Amino acid sequence: MAEIVSARVIVTCPGRNFVTLLIETKDGVTGIGDATLNGRELAVASYLTDHVIPCLIGRDAHRIEDIWQYLYKGAYWRRGPVTMSSIAAVDMALWDIKGKVAGLPVYQLLGGASREGCMVYGHANGADIQQTIDNALHYKEQGYKAIRIQSGVPGLAATYGVSKDRYFYEPADGSLPTESLWSTEKYLRSVPPLFEAAREALGWDVHLLHDVHHRCTPIEAARLGKDLEPYRPFWLEDATPAENQSGFRLIRQHTTCPLAVGEVFNTIWDAKQLIEEQLIDYIRATVVHAGGLTHLRRIAALADLHQIRTGCHGATDLSPVTMAAALHFGLSVPNFGVQEYMRHTDETDAVFPHAYSLSDGMMHPGDKPGLGVEIDEKLAAKYEYKRAYLPVARLEDGTMFSW
Repeated sequence: MAEIVSARVIVTCPGRNFVTLLIETKDGVTGIGDATLNGRELAVASYLTDHVIPCLIGRDAHRIEDIWQYLYKGAYWRRGPVTMSSIAAVDMALWDIKGKVAGLPVYQLLGGASREGCMVYGHANGADIQQTIDNALHYKEQGYKAIRIQSGVPGLAATYGVSKDRYFYEPADGSLPTESLWSTEKYLRSVPPLFEAAREALGWDVHLLHDVHHRCTPIEAARLGKDLEPYRPFWLEDATPAENQSGFRLIRQHTTCPLAVGEVFNTIWDAKQLIEEQLIDYIRATVVHAGGLTHLRRIAALADLHQIRTGCHGATDLSPVTMAAALHFGLSVPNFGVQEYMRHTDETDAVFPHAYSLSDGMMHPGDKPGLGVEIDEKLAAKYEYKRAYLPVARLEDGTMFSW
């Protein structure tokens, strides 16, 4: 038995906010988990501190499945991003402990490597098409085999996915939500020329991805997919809000463009119809927001039965702890597709020293026991929490819209 004797939450802000859970056993083995929920960090910190941690003390850290079921079924009001991010943090920390006790990296506990590394995609963006293409060429030169392309939309002052920095993009940008104006019509006119320019500049050996960010109706997304088919996109991400899973059926009827969705999903139930009816090609649920490795593996197993691959969210609102867990997951599951990768700041990397690495467009979690990530608590304490919200969007007539 590896009795849990203590657990604590660490909130730090080395450039952006992160919530981290540390669990310690009677033998002095510690495990680390990520509980970051962008824009609602303190809600998860409170859920862990006030409701979850008291229930962990005295339990056997090796009983990962039992503890997962206890926290999920025992809450009665199940699911939701706060609950599932909290469960994910516990789950990651327990897998980290098990790996350290076994002396093995977590991917070995999950059945070993199914591939040599995880293909990742980088983010190329710019205020206009040429700037995006220039940045995409930069990623190609670094060896990336997959690149997400986003560009400013003529006539709109701000556009999702376009940052001031080539590598770092943090959308949570204000102590209160900033508001931007959106026009789907202008956007739909802007994307096909972007893909045409990208294929001309990058050729056909680079995978091109694009994020719609929940901003189209199903029929609008279908039109976009048809327009982009000649350029063979790797995927269209979040083509329409997925609360209504059947909406993807309409998109499927009109385009063969591969579809990816799921970064805001919390459980297998959010993706059940999408997977069972093969309405998507990639499931993008994350380790931290979908209940940890234990639950994400269930989602991947269901997806594998329906020839759907993984493509986990990997923006900087996930700490290096989740990035490591995602790589252990991606290295081990048979139906891995691609992993999103956005570099963290030097300050974040210093707070979270890690074993994972990037080479020639591929990442590997490393072979340190456990997840291979630690936290420098003294350094973390120097970066105090700063309230930060994600933006909101309105249509040009002032109507609230999906950001």
